[in-house]
Amino acid sequence: MTSDRSLPIIEFFDADISKEENLIISGLNLSIFRGDFIYLLGRVGSGKTSIIKSIIAETPLKSGRAKVAGFNLEKIKERDIPFLRRRIGVVFQDFQLLTDRSVYDNLRFVLQATGWTKNNEIDNVIKERLESVDMLRKSHKMPHQLSGGEQQRVAIARALLNNPEIILADEPTGNLDSETAGEIMDLLINIHKLYEPAILLVTHNRSLMKRYPGRVLLCENMNCREIELSQEIDFSQLLDLW
Repeated sequence: MTSDRSLPIIEFFDADISKEENLIISGLNLSIFRGDFIYLLGRVGSGKTSIIKSIIAETPLKSGRAKVAGFNLEKIKERDIPFLRRRIGVVFQDFQLLTDRSVYDNLRFVLQATGWTKNNEIDNVIKERLESVDMLRKSHKMPHQLSGGEQQRVAIARALLNNPEIILADEPTGNLDSETAGEIMDLLINIHKLYEPAILLVTHNRSLMKRYPGRVLLCENMNCREIELSQEIDFSQLLDLW
């Protein structure tokens, strides 16, 4: 676990990322620190998801080096990948809740799968995380009984279970209306202030990006580079991004 906040929690050095045999990202250099809030932008197929999958050691590096939460990705062993992923919370666009069990049991399943065994500790952390997203009163509900926004709140609570140093949010507002999307973003911002994880957020919503400032990474032409906050993005060149 990385404790020194002066050191990056995610770091890529001249990394090439491929999907099967196709080079997707070339020469990625990136440093993300705990407490950073970063937007990841790019057209479909530009490499955003490949970067996310590399961070969780799902997609191996083709070359170069990378370090995430103290783990060297180019050397990581299969048996160590679950320990890496315990340091990372992931929020998906389509929620990915288990439909055959309640909100409470969705979270319980994750805790048990990541090594928690004491029922009182499991109960305490589930209640705390659901309270933090204002869903404790609906812990007995099944996913299909919840609205899209409520399901995403549960998904965020699930991502927080192991107190992650990193939250990867892959278009978390993509399936939500604008009002609910704003509520989910407010929630993520509050979580960022409260727990201070690094948050890397893939989004196609430029209005949210303008409303909630952060670092901005742009993927295009097999590269991913940071855009200065003072730099105005030429959205006319990125029409298919939105």
